[in-house]
Amino acid sequence: MEGRKAFGWAARDTSGILSPFSFNLRETGAEDVMLNVLYCGVDHTDLHQMRNEIHSTNYPLVPGHEIVGEVVELGPEVKKFRVGDLVGVGCIVGSCGECSPCQSNMEQYCPNIIPTINGTNKDGSFTRGGFSSAMVVHQRFVVRIPENLAPDQAAPLLCAGVTAYSPLKQFMGSNRVLRAGILGLGGVGHLGVIIAKAMGHHVTVISSSDKKRQEALDILGADAFLVSSNAAEMEGAANSLDYILDTVPAFHPLGSYLSLLTVDGKLIVVAAVPKPLQFDAVDIILGKKAITGSFIGSMEETQEILEFWAEKGLKSFIEVVRMDYVNKAFERMERNDVRFRFVLDVAGSNLE
Repeated sequence: MEGRKAFGWAARDTSGILSPFSFNLRETGAEDVMLNVLYCGVDHTDLHQMRNEIHSTNYPLVPGHEIVGEVVELGPEVKKFRVGDLVGVGCIVGSCGECSPCQSNMEQYCPNIIPTINGTNKDGSFTRGGFSSAMVVHQRFVVRIPENLAPDQAAPLLCAGVTAYSPLKQFMGSNRVLRAGILGLGGVGHLGVIIAKAMGHHVTVISSSDKKRQEALDILGADAFLVSSNAAEMEGAANSLDYILDTVPAFHPLGSYLSLLTVDGKLIVVAAVPKPLQFDAVDIILGKKAITGSFIGSMEETQEILEFWAEKGLKSFIEVVRMDYVNKAFERMERNDVRFRFVLDVAGSNLE
């Protein structure tokens, strides 16, 4: 099955501009699933990679790591899926399978993970993401889309959704109402609000300006809104939050946000920021506060967030666009001009 052609859109250089690109899919192995891509979410990390701002980018780069597709072919040892199944692929398409994280269902922390974009497969070929017509992926890194979840709705859950769900899962089932802060209201942030509310938490959205107040409170159902540039508002909210999910993918000093945490509070960083973040030691010592990180989620947690979404009847706020609009979509995403996540209708686009 080697040499089967696929069509996608790729970045050729650090300008990050995407244009049509054809490539060969890798051979379908015994445990591989081949899928035709239906939808793919558009993530800020794609942009960083397209411009060579994090990791070293191998060009041409086909982005896209929130992929929903239909199974069209199976390797002989695949028992989990059937042809015609609706499936998802997230940020990872391979790991060593033998290290402690892999053995503990935390393969995202494997030192030898193979990322869905800008990675190298075990056969030496480059990984190509979901801004393309088809993919071949090992069955371990494929999840099932629940029947009552629309495929375009599922796409953002495969990276942004599980990135918020994985660290928030530790707070599920608390015997009191936890006071949550969601910092930033982009793709990950808006899903963080929905997830924290569905877990029963009191949710405060923290944003640098007032312009998303109505969206946060009226559309997403947050309980409170805090403007980080308003010193009086920030002072009034000091020591009030049990945790803050920090989803901001740009440089920001942490001190003012740490001041919002109560004793034993946690600031959880989930966004890839191209520059080092800064804080004063006193800000965490006086209050026994923790700064911690979380990287996407495991395959098990990716399946869990899909089931959680379907079971609770939750809704992702997305704008569906076609591939010929993708460069414009990235421009708008950079200006925060999207409510709240772009999803590409790959199957409905002319990729060639």
